Amino acid sequence: MRPLPLRLAGRAAGLLLSVALTFLGLLLITFLIGRVVPIDPVLAAVGDRAPADVYERVRTELGLDLPLWQQFAIYVGQVARGDLGESVLTARPVLHDIARVFPATLELATAAIVIGVLVGVPAGVIAAVRRGRWPDHLVRVLGLVGYSMPVYWLGLIGLLVFYAKLGIAPGPGRIDIFYEGLVAPVTGIITVDALIAGETEIFWNALSHLALPALILGYYSLAYISRMTRSFMLEQLRQEYVTTARVKGLSQWRVVWFHAFRNITVPLITVVALSYAALLEGSVLTETVFAWPGLGLYITQSLLSADMNAVLGGTLVVGAVFIALNLLSDLLYRLLDPRAR
Repeated sequence: MRPLPLRLAGRAAGLLLSVALTFLGLLLITFLIGRVVPIDPVLAAVGDRAPADVYERVRTELGLDLPLWQQFAIYVGQVARGDLGESVLTARPVLHDIARVFPATLELATAAIVIGVLVGVPAGVIAAVRRGRWPDHLVRVLGLVGYSMPVYWLGLIGLLVFYAKLGIAPGPGRIDIFYEGLVAPVTGIITVDALIAGETEIFWNALSHLALPALILGYYSLAYISRMTRSFMLEQLRQEYVTTARVKGLSQWRVVWFHAFRNITVPLITVVALSYAALLEGSVLTETVFAWPGLGLYITQSLLSADMNAVLGGTLVVGAVFIALNLLSDLLYRLLDPRAR
């Protein structure tokens, strides 16, 4: 048997190799998408009225006259250097644009996952404990509705009801226009930056703009989390150790939360991590509906402008987030569950 340091080194090397191969596959898929999409990046750069010699010169500068494998090798090298190309829409490096807009998406997705966890987990536990009764039916119906309806449709209905009809929600956008530029961007998350600057009025204004889109995404998230929590809890409540705990006279609350729930914590972490990643990706349509200046709106506007460098760069970042959160959940799984080690 090999010594422990060698085993740990071998596992770390295997993990790094797996992540590298996964990211390489992501690069390949992203690259092929850029070549399959019926958008000419040269025309997007020079316009459809450019002379033929200008078109050919730009095509050569972009390396589109090279064989496909060579183009992919150049693309991998550029990404390895942190170069995602230049945006046609903003005339700035794509990585700079993504660093500017990603905090807004992070803020929205984080608020949504907090809502999803705080509501979805207790709802799933209650549904499992009250299986077949009205709380179970209510949670299942709400979960089915939230998971089945398109999130952009929920966003439109939310704006129609709470903004247009009732007038209790602010309009689209991240903050009222007369507050823009009054807080220096430190983290890029405007609620946090407002608190750092001591601007409580701007904080509450930003929080009011965040509430409706976060609730829409949070409902979508809690629908999935509550369903998975219910499924995990039903499996644990059928186990013999639960019956033994009840026979010993332990209270229902203690049996459920200190015994059964502790055993679903590990798989639930994976569910929450992947749900968080899905929110970072799925906020594309929500950001478009609410004019939220995040990564989703950036990708949408870039796609409509045929700015493929920006579209592929944003897609690559979303994929990298999925890989990172999946890796994090796997590490937490191994850390919290001795059987996985």
